[in-house]
Amino acid sequence: MLMGGLILLATLLVVAPLILIFVYLIREGVGAINLDFFTKVPAPEGETGGGLANAILGSIQMLAMASVIGVLVGVSGGIFLSEYPRHPLMPTVRMISDVLAGIPAIVMGLVVYSLIVLQFGFSGFAGALALGFLMMPIVVRTTEEVLKLVPLTVREAGMALGLPKWLVTLRIVLPAAAGGIVTGVMLALARVAGEAAPLLFTAFGNSAINLDPSKPMSALPLEIYRGATSAYDENQRLAKAGALLLITLIFLTSLLARRASRRK
Repeated sequence: MLMGGLILLATLLVVAPLILIFVYLIREGVGAINLDFFTKVPAPEGETGGGLANAILGSIQMLAMASVIGVLVGVSGGIFLSEYPRHPLMPTVRMISDVLAGIPAIVMGLVVYSLIVLQFGFSGFAGALALGFLMMPIVVRTTEEVLKLVPLTVREAGMALGLPKWLVTLRIVLPAAAGGIVTGVMLALARVAGEAAPLLFTAFGNSAINLDPSKPMSALPLEIYRGATSAYDENQRLAKAGALLLITLIFLTSLLARRASRRK
């Protein structure tokens, strides 16, 4: 009885902050969510109206590009760590993955700023590259652990048919672990979707709708940050509406990832 009560208390302590955040954002920001919110760009400082269409489209585009980078490199790294544990490069790859997992997001933004932005300027591609680097260690670790769950007998059965190891991995092992890999990718997306620090040094932001990744691009975390630090109530209200949209999307992504994982 006592342990049950302690478990319930611990659960409430974990869930309470999330509930409070949702309640606060709904109360403060839901009034700003309308058709203009999804179809217009932010109004000038101090003026009413406007929306976050530039940030919504920018976030979608940068997350899509980051997914290509993070998934290709992350899944490849996870396959290497899982299927070739005795390769001489395995300790090096694992160390790099562990180091990337511990690098703060703002440091990753500074790295991309030094390598890309100083040479080519601010751009949506630079922001996507920073987000992709943040996704990589999550996808690597998830892919590795999921592939290890595939029974060894499945690999042996494929190789007994005369198939080479790389074909067994691509045609048999990967499809068997596809659900877990997709779950890891979705969780990685949820992890980087709310990052504003690396985008400050890479994408920089854009007050207009921009679909060209070679130019500065806005994103929801950037507009939330700028609106929240504004001195005008209208900008703050728009930022809270953007935060409500962002946390709702992250919550739905995490929920879909867990449902996919349970189904598998």
